[in-house]
Amino acid sequence: MYIIKNKQPSKIETTTFADLHMKESDIEEILRQNVDMLCDDEESMLIIGQQVKNESNGRSDLTAIDNEGDIVLIEIKRDKADIVGRKEAFEFQAIRYAAGYATIRSTDELIQNIFAPYVEKHIEEFRQQTALNSSEIAKRLLSDFVELNNITAFNTRQRIILVASEFDDQTLSAVAWLNSNQVDISCYQICAYKLNDDVLLDIKKILPVVDCEDFYVNVTKKGSLQKDRKKDISRRSLPKIDSLIEWKLVEPGDIITAKGRIDEAVLQENGQVKAKEGIMSIQQWLKRVFGWSSVETYAFSVDKKSGKTLSELRQEYMEKVDAINTAAE
Repeated sequence: MYIIKNKQPSKIETTTFADLHMKESDIEEILRQNVDMLCDDEESMLIIGQQVKNESNGRSDLTAIDNEGDIVLIEIKRDKADIVGRKEAFEFQAIRYAAGYATIRSTDELIQNIFAPYVEKHIEEFRQQTALNSSEIAKRLLSDFVELNNITAFNTRQRIILVASEFDDQTLSAVAWLNSNQVDISCYQICAYKLNDDVLLDIKKILPVVDCEDFYVNVTKKGSLQKDRKKDISRRSLPKIDSLIEWKLVEPGDIITAKGRIDEAVLQENGQVKAKEGIMSIQQWLKRVFGWSSVETYAFSVDKKSGKTLSELRQEYMEKVDAINTAAE
């Protein structure tokens, strides 16, 4: 990472969380409240558990459910030394926890054993629903999440997310092998930088790696060059709000509503929205509206004038451009 001063780059060196006097629990709390740092804005996720204890007295760091209805296990290690110094391999510990979650067959079981205790632990964060007890709050939140994300199957598979500032070679090798054998496990590197009195965090997904074929350009029978557009749409990062504004699909001043809600916000030039709580990102606004840990931004933001979600507007535009390019070849 670099900082530009007088048009000259100056490198900001990484630091360790140990040097910052940050514990693993500090990182856990940051991710608990900001899990969208891991899942971006193309996925909805609801944190449902923290330090969940299993039958062997092991404790998993964070537990979530995603918009596919699958349970997500998030395991965190502060620095590489914490991984190497463990008696049990990082990835095997996570697999053992995930195997335990695979036995959960119903949302009622999930609420009783995991989600309700989590809500009780953080009851101050559910102030608007304090007339209900923790089980009732958990049931309402989970039911809302399942319904609005059109989840039809529950916990048919489990996902594992490993987070650390650095991974040892054995962990990376094991995760790569597990990926090749259809185990849904990812590694995210979280790097800390010290800039004066501020701490900057950079998070990037390092496994599974991006398929090189995603960046290839295909040669058509006509001999012309053509991008694999369908793969481009499904696999690469989709265009964000700045592109939608540039394409004039939406404009500053437009009213954005939350899908299935009466809440409204006004789109700003920089892609943020102005809500009653102030100016913030669309993701931050939607998290306040739905009470989820992360919200699939473009699927849950509705352009009031067209009645379409930003995801629908984006998809229609990309398909239109694709059709024009195909016709021109």
